[in-house]
Amino acid sequence: AAPPGPPVYVDLAYLPGSWSARTVDEEFFRRVRSLCYVVSGDDHLKEGVLRSLLDALLAAKHQWGTDIQVTLIPTFDSLVMHEWYQETHDRQQELGITVLGSNSTVAMQDETFPACKVEF
Repeated sequence: AAPPGPPVYVDLAYLPGSWSARTVDEEFFRRVRSLCYVVSGDDHLKEGVLRSLLDALLAAKHQWGTDIQVTLIPTFDSLVMHEWYQETHDRQQELGITVLGSNSTVAMQDETFPACKVEF
């Protein structure tokens, strides 16, 4: 267990993927408070813990006690993410959480890929 202390505030935080995604829990979100969380790592390991990770964000954000708007930026399409979004949409709005979905693509040289622009 980490020693008690004040939370850390950042503009952008990347949530770990693969096996490390299991370390992202409610305590993580209580301690690392970000304006934007990037959910990356389209792999089967993260898919297995994605719902608990997203629920942990909701639970921790409820305890922040401040009116900070949070943006969640998934970098991959996921059935788990879609279900969570639908089931918790009202709660997300109450807590000031926005989930970005991007249908935009960027073309560079001979490659195209999905993209999203975030400004601070």
